Amino acid sequence: MQNSVATSWLSSAKSFLHPRVITMLFLGFSAGIPLLLIFSSLSLWLIEAGVQRSTVTYFSWAALGYSFKFLWAPLIDRLPVPFLTRLLGRRRAWLLVAQSLVICAIILMAFIDPSQGEDHLVLMAFAAIFLGFSSATQDIVIDAYRIESADTSLQALMSSTYIVGYRLGMLASGAGALILASYWGSAPKAYNFMAWQWTYLSMALFMLVGVITTIIISEPARTKNNLGKHTTAQYLQFLLLFIICILIFIMIFIILKTPVSSGKTVLSSLIGSAPISSFIMELFRLITALISVTVSVYLLSFTRFVDKELVWESYIAPVADFFKRYGKTIAIALLIFVGFYRVSDIVLGVIANVFFLEIGFTKLQIAAVVKTFGLIMTIAGGLLGGVLAVRFGVMKILFVGALLTVVTNLLFMLLASAGNDIVLLYLVISADNLSAGLASAAFVAFLSSLTNISFTAVQYAIFSSLMTLMPKMIGGYSGSIVESIGYSNFFLIASLMGVPVIILLYFLNKHMKFNS
Repeated sequence: MQNSVATSWLSSAKSFLHPRVITMLFLGFSAGIPLLLIFSSLSLWLIEAGVQRSTVTYFSWAALGYSFKFLWAPLIDRLPVPFLTRLLGRRRAWLLVAQSLVICAIILMAFIDPSQGEDHLVLMAFAAIFLGFSSATQDIVIDAYRIESADTSLQALMSSTYIVGYRLGMLASGAGALILASYWGSAPKAYNFMAWQWTYLSMALFMLVGVITTIIISEPARTKNNLGKHTTAQYLQFLLLFIICILIFIMIFIILKTPVSSGKTVLSSLIGSAPISSFIMELFRLITALISVTVSVYLLSFTRFVDKELVWESYIAPVADFFKRYGKTIAIALLIFVGFYRVSDIVLGVIANVFFLEIGFTKLQIAAVVKTFGLIMTIAGGLLGGVLAVRFGVMKILFVGALLTVVTNLLFMLLASAGNDIVLLYLVISADNLSAGLASAAFVAFLSSLTNISFTAVQYAIFSSLMTLMPKMIGGYSGSIVESIGYSNFFLIASLMGVPVIILLYFLNKHMKFNS
C-alpha cells in the first residue's frame, strides 16, 4: 500500500517535467511581465517624475484592455494571421504577434519622459494603453493554447506552472524594475529619466523568454470543428465590423467629453464630492458609448455588411448559453458578484505603492517587502486556498476569502497611523497577500465551474474581463479620493466595499448548487 502511494506521488511529480507543463512556466513569465509596468512600477516612475498623485492613479485605466478583452477574443480565436498562420499555426502566430506588440509598447514607454510636460504624459498614456491591449491579447492566446495543447489530466499542472511563471514575471517587472531603477540612480528627490529608460528596456528584453518559447514549442492540435467554417472574406468583414465599433466607441467618448465635464461640475455642487461626481459621469459616458456601439451593430445587422451567423457564434451564443443554464436572476447575480468580488483589493492596490513611498519606505524596501516577500505570501495563500477548497468546498473558501479581504484591508489604516514601521509593513503585507492568494485560488476555481466547455474561451474571457472592469474604473479615482479624505478614510471605504460582496455570496450559496 505504501509503495503504491509512493509510486503515485512520484508519477505526479514526474508530470511536472512534461514539455507542455514546462512550456506554461515560460509563457506565464511572459504574461506576467507587462502588468506591473502599467500599475505599480509606472506609478512610482510618474511620482518620481513629479506627476501629481491624482493623475498617477488615472493611469491604472490603461490596463482596462484586460477588462475588455472579451470583445476581441473571438477575433483572435478565428482570424488567421497572414503568412504566420501557415508558418507557425493559428495559436503560435497570434502569440508571436502579441508578444512583439508587447515589446514594442514597452520600448515606446522607455523613450517617453513624463517629466517633460502634459504632451509627454498623453504620449505615455497612449503607450500604456497600447501595452495593456497587447498584453491582454497575449493572455487570450495563452489561455486558448493551454486548453487545446493537452488533455484534462495535465490542465491542473499546466495552470500551476503558469501561475508560478506569471508571479515570477510580476516579480521581475515589480521588484526587479524598482531595484534596477534605484541601481541606475533614480530616487524620489533625485529623478533620473535614463535610469527608468534602461529599466523598461530591460523589461522588453525579458519578454524574449516568451518569444523564444513560442518559436520552440509546437502548435496544439485544433480541437474546434468550426475553424474553417467561414470564408476569408467573412472573417475580414468581421474584423472590419470590430474596427467600426471601436471607432464609434471613441467618437462617442470624444463627443461626450464637454457635456460630461459640465455634468461633473453641476453634480459636484449638488452632492459635494468631486471624485464621486467624476466617477458617476465617467460611468455614464462609458455606458452611453457601449449602448451606442450595440445599437450600431443592431442596425448594421439589417444590411449585408454583417454576417449574422458569425456574430451570433462569436458573441451572442456564449452569453445566451450562460443565461439559459442559470436563469436570468441567478445569472445577473453571478455577473455582479464576479464584477465586484475583487473590488476591495484592486482599488486599494492601485495606490498602495504610492502610499508606501509617501510614508517613508524606499524603493528597495518596497521591492524587498511588498514585491518579493509579498509574492511568497501570495503563492502560499494560493496553495492554501487550493487545499482548503478541496477539503471544505469552493463556496466556503470564497466566503472566507471575502471576509479576510475586508479585515486585512483595515490593517492599512494601522500602517497609515504608524508611518514608517518596517515590522508592521511585513505584518500587513503578510496578512493582505496571504488572504488575496487564498481568495484568488477559490475564485479561479469558481469561474472555471461557471463556463460551458463549448464556449470556454469566450465565456472565461468575459468573466476575467468583468472581474477587473469596475474595480479598475473605481481605482482610477483612488488618488483623488485620498487627496479629499486622506489615506485612513480611504482604506476604511475600500474595506467596506467588500461587505456587499459577502451578502451577495450568501444569496448565491443559498440559491444555487455548486459542486466542488
